[in-house]
Amino acid sequence: MINKTRVLCATAVLFPLLVNAGTTQDAGHNVSDKVIEKQRAELATNTQGKGYGPQSPRDIDTIQGNNKRIFGEAPDYTEMNLCNIHFHKNAEHKGGEFTKYAGNGDGHGYQSGYQYSGKLSKNELTPLKNEVGASKHGSLYPGDTIEVHYVHSTAQVSPGATLGACLSEANSNPQLRVETQVFVLVNDTKAMSFMELTKLGMKNGLNQALNIPSNTGEPVEYEGSTTGPGYNEKASPLQVSWSVRPKVMKVDINTVGKWLEGNAFDEDHAHGVRNLVINPDLLSADSD
Repeated sequence: MINKTRVLCATAVLFPLLVNAGTTQDAGHNVSDKVIEKQRAELATNTQGKGYGPQSPRDIDTIQGNNKRIFGEAPDYTEMNLCNIHFHKNAEHKGGEFTKYAGNGDGHGYQSGYQYSGKLSKNELTPLKNEVGASKHGSLYPGDTIEVHYVHSTAQVSPGATLGACLSEANSNPQLRVETQVFVLVNDTKAMSFMELTKLGMKNGLNQALNIPSNTGEPVEYEGSTTGPGYNEKASPLQVSWSVRPKVMKVDINTVGKWLEGNAFDEDHAHGVRNLVINPDLLSADSD
């Protein structure tokens, strides 16, 4: 008993000031691996031989695949119109600084995905006194990871709600590009402001998000599709050029809450994630 007490005391004294990021208060129940395996099997069956193009999300550290459906790479985002911004709780993509698997989640895209694999201080993880982004699927907490999608279109459109804002009556099949940044939420007013990171404006006659991060590593570019848990068992028919930054940026969770209270995209909570696509027949190959 005495030895056990000494061990506990030593553990308390040596507990590090830095703790693993990614702990969430919405952990909930994880479905079994068999549920995810069945969804992946359904996706394979429902796409086999039907000509679907490459899918997303994927492991950005390994750009390999067998999908032969080729489409033109979208222009640089600075030459397109920003049409939508939304985010997913936990990263849909895997790689870079977000490789920690959150678990299988509820089988419908919530409490799954990937989390920041680094560490945060106890101060950065200080609990909030208010809820942020509350929905039937949970809320956001310090330490949570989010993947933000800045969606761009070659159509003549303005920023708006859903991906429908990226299409127009004059152009129903524009080229699409998603600039992707993964953030970790911290309770720190000195961290980046989400309000600034999503600031909108006109540049060279185009709608733009003016402060998309440019210091979080060389983006990994690949050809894929739209995402979201609705495509766990069927393929997305939309073609998307992706640019995924490998490094995570810290953002003040309080500013995320402020953005969710009112924005041009009618976003008030985090979206669920699609299962990571691992079937080589549904992944594009390295274009180099």
